Amino acid sequence: MRRRDFIKLVAGSAAAWPLAARAQQPALPVIGFLNSSSPGAYKARVDAFRQGLAETGYVEGRTVTIEYRWANDQSELLPAMAAELVRRQVTVIVANGPAALPAKTATTTVPIVFTAGFDPVRRGLVTSLNRPGGNLTGISILNEELGPKRLELLRDLVPKAAVVALLVNPTNPSAETLSRAIQVAAGTFGLQLRIVPVSSKQDLANVFEALTQMHADGLVVGNDPLFNSQAKQLGTLSVRHAVPAIFQYREFVEAGGLLSYGGSLTDSYRQAGIYAGRILKGEKAADLPIQQSTKVELIINLKTAKTLGLAVPQSLLSRADEVIE
Repeated sequence: MRRRDFIKLVAGSAAAWPLAARAQQPALPVIGFLNSSSPGAYKARVDAFRQGLAETGYVEGRTVTIEYRWANDQSELLPAMAAELVRRQVTVIVANGPAALPAKTATTTVPIVFTAGFDPVRRGLVTSLNRPGGNLTGISILNEELGPKRLELLRDLVPKAAVVALLVNPTNPSAETLSRAIQVAAGTFGLQLRIVPVSSKQDLANVFEALTQMHADGLVVGNDPLFNSQAKQLGTLSVRHAVPAIFQYREFVEAGGLLSYGGSLTDSYRQAGIYAGRILKGEKAADLPIQQSTKVELIINLKTAKTLGLAVPQSLLSRADEVIE
């Protein structure tokens, strides 16, 4: 072989090596992100999820791919979305509360990490908190249990209240449990409770008109993904109609709502990101105990309190994690 031909052969082979190496690189693992809400409402939580992933060494677009499926508050779409992710052969599915059962129904083999504001054992998602078994694990957020405490905080700020309304989504499996718990608490505090059922975005605008008709002195917003996605709208409407109201998340208070008291969703999604990363590294969902997010935040909008003519007790201000002035 001539020396010039040999050099060309070696140079051609060297140029082909990077292409061959790239062709042999394994495909990135894929996370299916299944959610009943919308991207806009969950931006901070998605960022927290990515942060948790990064803590385990996974960065979206570089070492992992995320396939997002948003139902935009149309929970009836979740079963088909879950089935589609399974067909896509994702490595793990991350689901919020309403999406957890559709995901479980869709697969017994793909690992599932859920974030939920209810007891996952009572709902039949897992067999126990310490050893979930099967293909599910996740984060349980303290929200369903905090309903009576929200009513108590509202009463502390509106001591002359006689009638308080509770906003619930009757399609949510937690609605009956929450209503019963707050009804008991209302009796203890000497309050009359009115249940206001709402199951669609379109009905939210009429809620505050109904509160006026029933002479409600305050409102407790129940925990539901529909209300979570409309937290800013609910906060704005509560100010517009001068209704003292309490919800579970800070977005509500930032929009003018009086109070929020609940578990931190951003913290729970960061933990979910860590769990998803651990599963990508080879751990089994069945061996990862259900994490119970115990971080609870009390946020008070002092400006709204003053607008409503309410005096916030110093004892309450000193307990607050954040006061918006």
